[in-house]
Amino acid sequence: MWDSPQFLSFHLNQKNPNFKISRIMTTTTISRHDFYGDDGDPETSISVSVIENMKEEYGLFVWPCSVILAEYVWQHKSRFRGSSILELGAGTSLPGLVAAKVGANVTLTDDSSKPEVLENMRSVCELNKLNCNVMGLTWGVWDATIFDLRPNIILGADVLYDSSAFDDLFATVSFLLQMSPGAVFITTYHNRSGHHLIEFLMVKWGLKCVKLVDGFSLLPSRKASLLTGNIQLVEIVLSCTTSAT
Repeated sequence: MWDSPQFLSFHLNQKNPNFKISRIMTTTTISRHDFYGDDGDPETSISVSVIENMKEEYGLFVWPCSVILAEYVWQHKSRFRGSSILELGAGTSLPGLVAAKVGANVTLTDDSSKPEVLENMRSVCELNKLNCNVMGLTWGVWDATIFDLRPNIILGADVLYDSSAFDDLFATVSFLLQMSPGAVFITTYHNRSGHHLIEFLMVKWGLKCVKLVDGFSLLPSRKASLLTGNIQLVEIVLSCTTSAT
C-alpha cells in the first residue's frame, strides 16, 4: 500500500498544495525504474521513482529514449560521479535523476513556457530525495541564466523529435559546449529523425559525432524486451576548439 501510486500521489499532494487530488488520481502515476549492480546486488543497485502524466503532454511520460540514456548513465557511473550535468528537455528527468543518484551535480531544464513540467521536475526530485537544480531553458533563447551554465556533460533524451526545433537545439548545444571546453552532449533519439538535416545542422553549428551506439545494445535483456523502436545513442562535441566569450 505505502508504495502504491495512489498513496504516493496523495503524499505528494500533501506536500504540494498546487496539486489537485482529483487530477493526480485520474491522470498521474508513479513509475519505478531499477538499476542493478553486479549480480543484482541490492547494495550496489538504485531505484528511481518518476511522476508520469499519461494524458496531458509528451514531456510527462518516460519514453524509451529516456530509459536507454538513463541506463547508459548508470553503466558509466564513474564518468558521471562528481561531474556537472545539464539535462535539456528533461521532462520526467529519468537520466538526470540517475546521474544525481550516482553523485553528479545535476541541473534539470525544460521549456521556460511550461511551468507544469518544471513543477513536475521539482516534485520528482523531492520524491527521490535529490537536490537537483531545476530551471527553465528554452532552446535558442539567450536569457541571463544560460550564461552561468558550465556543464561537463549535457544530456538529452528524445530531444530530436521535432525537426522545426533542431536548429534551436543545436544552437543551444553549441553555445553550451563552447562555454565549457571539453564538454560533451550525449543524446538518444529514434531513427525517425531526419539524419540529413541533423548532419547538416551539426556542421552548421561546428559539431561532430564521436560515438554512435545502438541504444538497445546498452539495455539488459529484461528491459529491452519491454521496449520497441530503433534508437541510437550519440556523443557530440565541438569540431573545433573555438571558445565562446
